[in-house]
Amino acid sequence: MNEATAPTENQPTLYLIPVGMSDAPLSEVLPEFNVDVIKRIRHFIVEDLRSARRFLKRVDKAIDIDSLTFVLLNEHTPAGDVASMLDPMKRGEDVAVMSEAGCPAVADPGALAVAEAQRRGYRVKPLVGPSSILLALMASGFNGQSFIFRGYLPIDASARGAALQDMTREITRRSTTQIFIETPYRNNRLIAELASRLPAELLLCVASDITGPGERIVTRPLKYWRTATYDYGRTPTIFLLYHS
Repeated sequence: MNEATAPTENQPTLYLIPVGMSDAPLSEVLPEFNVDVIKRIRHFIVEDLRSARRFLKRVDKAIDIDSLTFVLLNEHTPAGDVASMLDPMKRGEDVAVMSEAGCPAVADPGALAVAEAQRRGYRVKPLVGPSSILLALMASGFNGQSFIFRGYLPIDASARGAALQDMTREITRRSTTQIFIETPYRNNRLIAELASRLPAELLLCVASDITGPGERIVTRPLKYWRTATYDYGRTPTIFLLYHS
């Protein structure tokens, strides 16, 4: 396909399918249209095979998993392997990209498949679904017009300190909300570190188990977190910083 060719409705489509982020019923987080799309797709690009198969069975137990094709696209996938993942589209067949949880291609290796589809001029269709980044931002009370998602903070002490300083500058000088994540078992340690190292007047939002039964989204000044009692260990959590 010529790179300059604009996609049309009749061309094969790369669907970007959000995956539930918790054990909440899928009917609470995904529209019925997604289910209809999923049930007719035969080719999937996934971040994790086991979780993808489990999700599809949650969507509809009647789906014949063994009749589907799956290819893995994660942080270990060589960039040169991505192009062939879209081969079914050459035959006019639709393909779907799924993250392990939440929206694909946002802080997710699925973006590589989307970039390849765009280069080829294929139609790309993002579907509605849960995103921890946007849901946490919505519930934080922070600036939703200027924000940065930083992913995981550096582990190296020097680089981590520099990142914390940079975030503080972005907040105070540009009023930019800072969003980041941590490995769940380090959640409590991260909160304590932020509370002890950053200005007490900064606001920290801790958004945990989003869409799940234990969902808790709390925004408080860092001086509150310095003495608060909490336990976010091993629960998927996203963090946001802003000024008061």
